[in-house]
Amino acid sequence: MTVFLETERLVLRTFAGGDADDLYALDSDPAVMRFLTGGAPTTREAIASQTLPRLLREYPWRGERGYWAAEEKSGGTFLGWFELRPVDPGSPAVVELGYRLRRAAWGRGYATEGCRALIDKGFTDLGVERVVAETMAVNTASRRVMEKAGLTFVRRFTLDWPEPIEGSEHGEVAYELTRADWQRQNGVRGQMREG
Repeated sequence: MTVFLETERLVLRTFAGGDADDLYALDSDPAVMRFLTGGAPTTREAIASQTLPRLLREYPWRGERGYWAAEEKSGGTFLGWFELRPVDPGSPAVVELGYRLRRAAWGRGYATEGCRALIDKGFTDLGVERVVAETMAVNTASRRVMEKAGLTFVRRFTLDWPEPIEGSEHGEVAYELTRADWQRQNGVRGQMREG
């Protein structure tokens, strides 16, 4: 396992096959899965055959992964994962930001802290030009995290849910942050932060 980045309280590292039990526990919590599956858990088989391979995938633009396990810096407790994945696998220009955290980690600022760190790394080190994120319109907690991380609302849209879940009738929302807006927010000139 390789550490991708560290924040004041988090370590984001690459996933490994041994993370299957933690991922199963994460995806078995109905509250965690509320805005994804309506609360239905992910099976162990799906963790092994779908989730882990997705989290272990490397993207050709840098040989980097797009998903990282999040652990508490003090103690190494598994908190969940963060995503900063290229929308086009061959180009870092536009990346999707996301996260999924254990319920015990909610309300402690971890989501905002991890998102901000990934955004900063994307714009300073990875050649990112635009960060995008989406969630259900009724997922106010995730929308707040996106806004605290510097993203702004772009549009509301609807998806064709094969099996609609509660709240899906209100649609989805998209947020974004461009390099230029990030530079303005952070007082950045060119590629370097002043200070």
